[in-house]
Amino acid sequence: QALPLPQRNAIFSREQDRQRALYPRIEKIEVSVQGPGLDGTLLIMNKGMSTPLSCARHLTEHHVKSSALALVDGEPWPLHQPLTHSCSLTLLTFKDSDPTLVNQAYWRSCAALLGQVLESAFKDDFTVELLNTPEVPVTSGAFCCDVVLDPQLDSWTPSEESLRSLTRGAQQLIHQDLAWEPLEVAPSVALEVFSHSRIKQEEVEEKAAQHARGKVMLYRCGDHVLLSGNPLVARTGLCSQYEVTALHSLGQGPLGLHRRAQGLSLPLQLQAHHTVWRKLRQRAEKLVRTTVISLSYLTLFQRQ
Repeated sequence: QALPLPQRNAIFSREQDRQRALYPRIEKIEVSVQGPGLDGTLLIMNKGMSTPLSCARHLTEHHVKSSALALVDGEPWPLHQPLTHSCSLTLLTFKDSDPTLVNQAYWRSCAALLGQVLESAFKDDFTVELLNTPEVPVTSGAFCCDVVLDPQLDSWTPSEESLRSLTRGAQQLIHQDLAWEPLEVAPSVALEVFSHSRIKQEEVEEKAAQHARGKVMLYRCGDHVLLSGNPLVARTGLCSQYEVTALHSLGQGPLGLHRRAQGLSLPLQLQAHHTVWRKLRQRAEKLVRTTVISLSYLTLFQRQ
């Protein structure tokens, strides 16, 4: 049985407080901001407390609103993750000349949002087990989230209305403009958060083994805590058009009937005309096989 959300949330908060307490006295770091019109900007920030978003607040409202991700010394860095040393900082947006990293983080975030909706969409007497989220390229046409629903639902095929209901759930979270708060933790903390799920515990071990320092990255969005090996964008409000397009059956797996939920989204800064959206949506209904490569539509919009 899954740990109730308040308990998972409490573990996250406890660890966040513990980490903040590691910086009892304020030490200053120098952050050199790079980017159009910013080169040479030097900010004096607080070690272990200031985040790339705090830095954006020292620049302009535009930087606060449009930034989705950061580069810290050239490495992708979540906007809400505290800076721990003097560094160079670049704020990334969807309109950058090369938006690859932001697009990947956006797609991953849209999939995370879909998982969050699925986990809360069913009545308490139905179990929902989120599987590893497949890393699919933006070029696949839809983001995905794999799930095993309660065996009682094995014969259920979602109607258009069911998909619309899931879409509404996602749009509510987008409307709340919730932060994706990152927290890098020791595997033991993540194992406690996911003590209810054998599959998530295996994923914790796997991600810790791949990490240079044996850590894992948790994210919290509202009261939902998830695991992600790669960065997510700053907040749900960066999503604009968002639709859950399909729930495909992948057949029986070790945990029961595996299904793949899929969706389509465009960020706030890239709107699509409804005729274009309809074509993209038709494509996003087709089952994504995790090796598909074709033309990236996000790139198409960025070129307009």
